[in-house]
Amino acid sequence: MATSLAKFGEVFPILVEDLKSICAEQDNLPDQVLQWFEKTLQYNVVGGKCNRGLSVVDTTQILLGRDLTSAEYFESATLGWMIELLQAMFLVLDDIMDGSTTRRGQPCWYRQPDVGMMAVNDAPMLESAIYLLLKKHFRAHPAYLDLVETFHEVAFQIEVGQTYDMLTERRQNLDEFDQARYDAIVTYKTAYYSFYLPVALALHYTGRGTPGNLQQAKEVLVAMGHYFQVQDDYLDNFADPAVLGKIGTDIPDGKCSWLVVQALKLCTDEQRAVLKTNYGRVAECDTKVCERRVKDLYADMGLDRVYYDEGLRKGVFTAFLEKIYGRKK
Repeated sequence: MATSLAKFGEVFPILVEDLKSICAEQDNLPDQVLQWFEKTLQYNVVGGKCNRGLSVVDTTQILLGRDLTSAEYFESATLGWMIELLQAMFLVLDDIMDGSTTRRGQPCWYRQPDVGMMAVNDAPMLESAIYLLLKKHFRAHPAYLDLVETFHEVAFQIEVGQTYDMLTERRQNLDEFDQARYDAIVTYKTAYYSFYLPVALALHYTGRGTPGNLQQAKEVLVAMGHYFQVQDDYLDNFADPAVLGKIGTDIPDGKCSWLVVQALKLCTDEQRAVLKTNYGRVAECDTKVCERRVKDLYADMGLDRVYYDEGLRKGVFTAFLEKIYGRKK
């Protein structure tokens, strides 16, 4: 039975107190710094859907084949909240790099009047909290080193994906916006930490983190992460910002998104000229005007229909899973 967000949420205040105690006792941090750290945690970590964190708890229960004890629930939920901390770190920096204005229905952290570029320092503090909590709660666990290394490896994969994304955005060369580049960016920037990481942590925690199990999980879950990002790119353009909780910025930022890759596959020479003139061209024209022209082009090309007709479907994953599950060679 899937764990509830409310129950999962009860664990976070305990972890905040743990972090405050560690910082006060071990590092003797001044109260002003502790208060700022707590404010950073509360603003950036809570408030999301927590699908990644919840997945650790649910996967642990599935792997064990029974209800979790209170200790197992707390420990698996703690690992889940560590993913939420990693996510928070990434989003704080991503919002700065993208110049975003809102996140989860509220101003981005760096947009707060008393924050600004202090957010650049707050982000790595959020990531460091992961390792403080791992040491406190899992130092004696047999898979402690595997857990630490998994977080380090996935964090680096996110950073690689972000670098590739930013380099592509900076070059503004539509000839480079192809499916192969998009797949690489998505795999590193999103798929590993959003889908593979929760399962990998549960596998390590339950003592099932063998190379074979991890590889099999990776093959399926990275593909699912790819589908998730396709959805995210679609929603960035077509969803109501009030429902989405943020204002999409892929077009003015010149992102190598699924929509622009599809548009470039299908466009006429005239439509390509519209993209070249308006996509990511903030300096050359009014941002809203350029964005509107691209959105209108997407609508004219029927990319919403392409998404529903040609996008990945559930059957892709069930068929793929059937092929690899229980294989002998």
